[in-house]
Amino acid sequence: MSKFFCMDESNSQLIQYIPVVLLGIVAVGFSVGTLVISVLVGKRSRRSRIKDTAYECGMLPVGEGSTRLSVKFYLVAMLFILFDIEVVFLYPWAVNFRPMLSEDPGLILGSMICFMAILFIGYLYALKKDAFDWKH
Repeated sequence: MSKFFCMDESNSQLIQYIPVVLLGIVAVGFSVGTLVISVLVGKRSRRSRIKDTAYECGMLPVGEGSTRLSVKFYLVAMLFILFDIEVVFLYPWAVNFRPMLSEDPGLILGSMICFMAILFIGYLYALKKDAFDWKH
């Protein structure tokens, strides 16, 4: 009897994954179906060089399609990621601050002060490297 109980318990846990499997089947079916329908319904026309050129507001495309970006662009992107991740770490800490404060207030406050100090060091480094100077 206990042997069957274990099988029922494992089957009940596997049954919980049925919606996930169905969602995966629907996602794959939708993507494959969309591709098949677009091939079947789409018009087949002759390709020519004029049809395959990029359309630039009626003008012929001249020059390279991609331009080189300044390193400053990537620096700004990295700073955005840095300060965006800061919010990701600060928000759960702020939401759970009171319950954590009753458990161990020194450890909680000390860890946040350490986190803010490391973040401030990163901010000072960005200031030193003129990362916030938008003119260059």
